[in-house]
Amino acid sequence: MEMMQKLAAELSLTVDQVEKTVALLDEGNTIPFISRYRKEITGGLDDTQLRKLEERLRYLRNIEARKEEVIKLIAEQEKLTPEIEAAIRAAVTITEVDDIYRPFRPHRKTRASVARERGLEPLAEALLAQEKSYDPAIPDLAATFVDEEKGVPTEEAALAGAMDIIAEDVSDNAEYRKAIRSLTVRHGFLSSKQAKEEDSVYAQYYDYSEPVHKVPGHRVLAINRGEKEEFLKVDVTIDKDIVLNHLYAAIVKPGESPAKEYVSAAIADSYDRLIAPSVEREIRNDLFDMASRGAIVLFSENLRHLLMQAPIKGKVVLGFDPGYAHGCKLAVCDPTGKVLDTAVVYPTQGAGRAEQAKQIMKRLITKWGVDVIAIGNGTASRESEKFVAELLREMKVDTKYIIVSESGASVYSASKLAADEFPEFDVMQRSAVSIARRLQDPLAELVKIDPKAIGVGQYQHDMKPAMLDESLSGVVEDCVNSVGVDLNTASHSLLSYISGINATSAKNIVKYREENGEFKTRAEVLKVPRIGAKAYEQCAGFLRVPGSKELLDNTGVHPESYAAARALLERFGYSKEDIKAGKLSGISGRLRTEGAAKVAAELGVGEPTLVDIAAELEKPGRDLRDDFAPPVLREDVLEMSDLQEGMMLTGTVRNVIDFGAFVDIGVHQDGLVHVSELSDRFIKHPREVVSVGDIVQVRVLSVDLKKKRIALSMKKPREAQKKG
Repeated sequence: MEMMQKLAAELSLTVDQVEKTVALLDEGNTIPFISRYRKEITGGLDDTQLRKLEERLRYLRNIEARKEEVIKLIAEQEKLTPEIEAAIRAAVTITEVDDIYRPFRPHRKTRASVARERGLEPLAEALLAQEKSYDPAIPDLAATFVDEEKGVPTEEAALAGAMDIIAEDVSDNAEYRKAIRSLTVRHGFLSSKQAKEEDSVYAQYYDYSEPVHKVPGHRVLAINRGEKEEFLKVDVTIDKDIVLNHLYAAIVKPGESPAKEYVSAAIADSYDRLIAPSVEREIRNDLFDMASRGAIVLFSENLRHLLMQAPIKGKVVLGFDPGYAHGCKLAVCDPTGKVLDTAVVYPTQGAGRAEQAKQIMKRLITKWGVDVIAIGNGTASRESEKFVAELLREMKVDTKYIIVSESGASVYSASKLAADEFPEFDVMQRSAVSIARRLQDPLAELVKIDPKAIGVGQYQHDMKPAMLDESLSGVVEDCVNSVGVDLNTASHSLLSYISGINATSAKNIVKYREENGEFKTRAEVLKVPRIGAKAYEQCAGFLRVPGSKELLDNTGVHPESYAAARALLERFGYSKEDIKAGKLSGISGRLRTEGAAKVAAELGVGEPTLVDIAAELEKPGRDLRDDFAPPVLREDVLEMSDLQEGMMLTGTVRNVIDFGAFVDIGVHQDGLVHVSELSDRFIKHPREVVSVGDIVQVRVLSVDLKKKRIALSMKKPREAQKKG
């Protein structure tokens, strides 16, 4: 109950919501299924809220497991007291739990452990008592511990060993460490210096210092990378007096004592040698975790918007993978993504071969009725764009072209997945197919690629792989399930992200389809090996069968709600055939007019479920991505040298980062809209106003041809602001 209350408080939910949602998760229900089909139970939590809850639940359970483990370990040493157990149970982080366990942890050989073996612990205790006077005096007291056989040849050696014990005890004290960590975060600085005499992209950090509690995440990741590449030397620094004064106040007793100088020296040694390096590591790890989490959130949002870009439907697309020596590989795909034709052209290898390339391209465009040419933005992209634009002007056809990011295309084309899909194609031909298909259906194609290779994040290669993979996989899963898939055309890559279907089940579905023909109904999935009742419950609502006799099989209505859907149709005088004829466009309005709660009670179904059913019946088989802005198609080339200050252009947001957004304006070099130029109002982060895939109007601020930098603005010009 305490954990449920903590989760509720952290996430601004009710305890009842948390308890019921946790029960659903523990029963093996997936987040997409819970988000879409268990709204009555969760109170309408969306997939983002559910993932936060699941992540925090796992973290808190891990803390509880660690607490129980530590309590058991200390109890086995017969050193567990009620106070220690209470402190462990009250800890709120694993670091705090480990700090409490530190004195009981089996130590490797240390200076203090050697001193203890030599029998110097009583001397350390005597010093720490800090009596006003000692009888015998401290040097004489230390002399009683001299024993050459034990390795204590002199009084000085005895005192040094005793001070090592005090230093380690101070270091092992959980309260002291917690306080020092807090002081360092509040008053410390993250600093970096130049590590070698060489210019680099990290030059701005060659003499850098910023308060620990103010360092933004993207700077933490940049500094970490600079250190890893040996351009920077990085430290966490603090005025040592701040820390030592705190420790002296806590440990050194008031009044004069002959032991004071020894205890004070031991405290200073403890901090310098034991505590400071450890706390610095912990703080830098915390900074890295914080930065990673922030970057992962941003990466996840960018990926979500990229995957959910509007597909270009019903178009024949020619994928154009640019190249020099090995030519440009072409692949024509029909509106379903099926490869119709392939070719190789060499437009950059002399006038003769360029003319031959034109003839091949003209033949392909004419023969297959190509609507759009998708040109990859890699090597030779600029020359390829000029070639294509000139060709289209000569042909005087309606065919348009677009530059497509080919990030990850080479990863996919060299993968086993691509080899299995196109065993007869070489790597570049597969890449051309991928370029065409990612324009036709970004989601279906991009799920085949490791999200880290898609290129819409910042410092993604510097983050903890497991943390990043989990988050990005969750985004892909949410996107795929929110759109749904056609059971008869989806690849096993796409199917594997559907709720309740794993990689093996996805391959089994494709194999069943190949051996038995198209699925006639959703329920036929139950005949596929390893798809049982639970898996079917989780996946059914996200699968579409457009040709099914059961018209509801081509909607997001879950089979468990078919009876409720039929009852709703009957309630308002519709038939299932009216769904196919598109006559239910007003059913949601009628439901609101009569009162969704009243009708839901009448039909014996939850109100959120009934509202969702009505929305699905209005637009059966709808693709929510169709509501988003389509990509910008082009007809002519724009060079970077054509840009002039003040020029207004339409662009596509390619990446959103902490300090701005990169916008493709059609010149092969994305321009940067700095966060300060994104809006006329103050914003804390670029994602408040832009997302990957957005079509935006930008104004050119400056162009640096030498450094290939373009500065853009989305603010209104000052004159327009004055008029406004």
